[in-house]
Order: sequence, then structure tokens, then C-alpha cells
Amino acid sequence: MKSPRSKAQAKTDTAAKTSARTIKVDALARVEGEGALYVRVKDDAIQEIKFRIFEPPRFFEALLRGRIFWEVPDITARICGICPLAYLMGASHALEEALGITVTKPIRDLRRLAYCGEWIESHVLHAAMLHAPDFLGLDDALQIAKKNPEVVEKALQLKKLGNDILDVVGGRAVHPVNMKVGGFYKAPRKTDIAAFADRLAWGIEASRELAKLFATFKFPDYEFDYTCVALRHPDEYAITEGRIVSNRGRDLPLNEFLKHFGEEHVAHSMALHGFDRNAPEGYGGAYLVGPNARYNLNYAQLTPLAKELAKECGLGPICNNPYKSILVRMIETLYACEEALRLVKAYEEPDVAAVDVQPRAGEGFGCTEAPRGICFHHYRLDGDGRVSFARIVPPTAQNQKQIERDLREVVQANLSMSDEALKWRCEQTIRNYDPCISCATHFLDLKVERT
Repeated sequence: MKSPRSKAQAKTDTAAKTSARTIKVDALARVEGEGALYVRVKDDAIQEIKFRIFEPPRFFEALLRGRIFWEVPDITARICGICPLAYLMGASHALEEALGITVTKPIRDLRRLAYCGEWIESHVLHAAMLHAPDFLGLDDALQIAKKNPEVVEKALQLKKLGNDILDVVGGRAVHPVNMKVGGFYKAPRKTDIAAFADRLAWGIEASRELAKLFATFKFPDYEFDYTCVALRHPDEYAITEGRIVSNRGRDLPLNEFLKHFGEEHVAHSMALHGFDRNAPEGYGGAYLVGPNARYNLNYAQLTPLAKELAKECGLGPICNNPYKSILVRMIETLYACEEALRLVKAYEEPDVAAVDVQPRAGEGFGCTEAPRGICFHHYRLDGDGRVSFARIVPPTAQNQKQIERDLREVVQANLSMSDEALKWRCEQTIRNYDPCISCATHFLDLKVERT
């Protein structure tokens, strides 16, 4: 039986040819934040498109000024409940540079294990629960559960694996409390870490099964020549550290990021829009961060099993179809399970859970790969170790111009669609990015004016 959404997509083009139309989407579900989309069309051409974000500003950077350094990671983690480690760890790295310290390899490995947990829980939540319904013409994962409960059960079990890793390593599944500048308050016991081995082996197979299932979806025929930006590390698929690279020839240390990429206010949005200062002509400064950007830039460093899965899903070394980000997320989930299993097998309780930290003046930069893309931090400390300057550039802010660019291309190519079908396609296009506006969109008021 077709769902109401599927029927809407099968409507004739009659409505699309009406001289003036307004389309409203009162609630864009399955994403986080509040936003709206406005489209004005004249003579079958888009005259104006605005992806508005009206979530009120939260002033985290101003809130951090005057705070002692050890408070910063816990405060920034509150920017997002889905990917708190992206903020906590990026802040820790920047502050450790400012304070002139380097953590030990065991601490670094333990942090990477925790970050694998965050990738697993976030990727599976988005792919299976929030994004998959779009490809099935369903409103939510509950409708998937009615038809295929085993799929949802498997996804929930896989997500729980990621959350449990965060719980054991970080002290709590959401907003971990066991991590700090310099390392951890307490190192987990070897027996507690070793207990994840069998579950991670299961997670590898579960990720493969879900990815291959999602590969059977019918994907919209859309590709774009993206400017991809991500971290790259010489020894591993970049998650927690690396240099910033792009497919346009950039290869930058973190302290040069803001020389090449900036943020600007736009009249129609409360959120800053990231832009590439040296974008190719015609791109409007838009660039892409997140799963597809990481995959396109770092495919060679995936494991053989992850590459095999990509091939089984019909992907090559480059994926420029944003709708197929659901597949890339599951490939990265498999990789995160493999990497976590490697770290679990090698884990030995460190002699010290954290390196000694003393306050001093300094400046530092940090960047990690949140599930949604690079999350950049820049801090300056005074002689007492208090923050005198803070700058945070979250992934969704960097993607906003590219989201608008994708929407423009998608709407222009699908003006013949019925109102309901076009509305659905716009929502789906935004959800490709798994946007997070409180760190991006929960309610979408979509208006299309045709004259």
C-alpha cells in the first residue's frame, strides 16, 4: 500500500503549472533546530531562494570569555546533545596547544575510541531513523518498524553500542563527564573495554547489512561538483586530528583555516553562513563538509572491508550525489566499528589518566570531524589560564551556503512536480546534511511563489 507521501509524489504536474502558488511545510521533522525555506519562481526560473534559520543565537563564544580553561570543554559540549564530543574534544585540543601540553598515545587512543562511539550512534540515528523514511515515502521510523521491525531493532541495537562506548569511556552517553583538558578523570578498566569486542564484531556485520539494504533505495538523479573540505591524517582515516585539505588543492595547518574560510551574516538567517574565501567562480563561496567530503578526500585510507562495502553499495572513490550520503554514513559506521574493535583489542590501562596541566597564556587551534563535518575551535588564554578570545565554527554553519545551492539546483530541476512532491523533495534535500541548527532545522516553513 502506498503511503500518502508516495501518492503525493505520483500527482500530475497540473498544480505545478498554476500561475501563483505558495507551499508551506509547517514542520520539518527528523532534524534538529528551527528554520524555513522561501522560494520565488517566475517564468519557470528561480528568482530568489532563502534557507532561513530563526533559532535564537546562543552566544557560547561570549559565554566562554573569562572562564578558566578547564571549564571550556564541558560548556562547549552543551552546544549539541547528539555530537558533544565534537565540541568537547575540539576545545580540549585547542586548549592543550595553548597550554603547551601533548597527551600520551594511550590517552589519544582512548579519545579516538570514544569518538568512534559518537560516530556510530549519530550516523545510525540519522541514517536509519531520520533519513531512511524519505526514501520509502514514510513519515517516520515508526512506520518502518510496523513493516520491518527487525531493521529498526538492529539499528537501535547498533546505536546503543555507540552510546555504551561513550558511557564507559566518557562516563555518560550524552555530554560525557569523564573527559577533560589533558585526558580523563579516570581511565576505564581493561575488562570494561574488552567487553565491547564481541559487540563490535556484531556491529561490523550489522553495519554491512543496513548499508546494503539502504543501497536498494531509489536515489534522486542529482550530482554537484562540490568543493569538499575535511581533515586528513597521514596514518589513519581522519576523525580526531589532521590538517585541513580540499579537492581544490588546499592543505592547511589548523592555524590557517580562518585565512581561507570565513563566516558572514545574511539578512534572512540568524545563523552565520560559512564561505570559502577563494571559491571557484560561480560557487558563491559554498563548500561541503561532512560524510561525502570526508569520503571523497580520504577514501584511500578506509579499510579494505569498508572499500568492499562501498563497492557493494555501488559507490566508487568519489560520491557527489548528496542523497547517497546515507550510504557513506553507513560505510563510516562500519569503519568506526572496525577501528573501535582495533582499539579495544589493543587497550591497556594507562599509567596516568591525564597529563599535568598548568595555567599560562597562549593560543591554540583544534578541529575534529563531527559526524556532520569539521568542527573548528580557536582560543586565546591570559596568564591565569582564562579565555580572552573564543571562536567556534560548527559544521552546519559551514554547510549552509551549500544547502542553499543544492536546494536551488533541485527546485529548478523539479518545478514540474506537484506542490506536495516538491515540498517532500526539499525536505529530503535538507536532511541529506543531517543539519543541526541549535548547533539547524526542526521546523521548516517552505513558501514557493510562482508568477
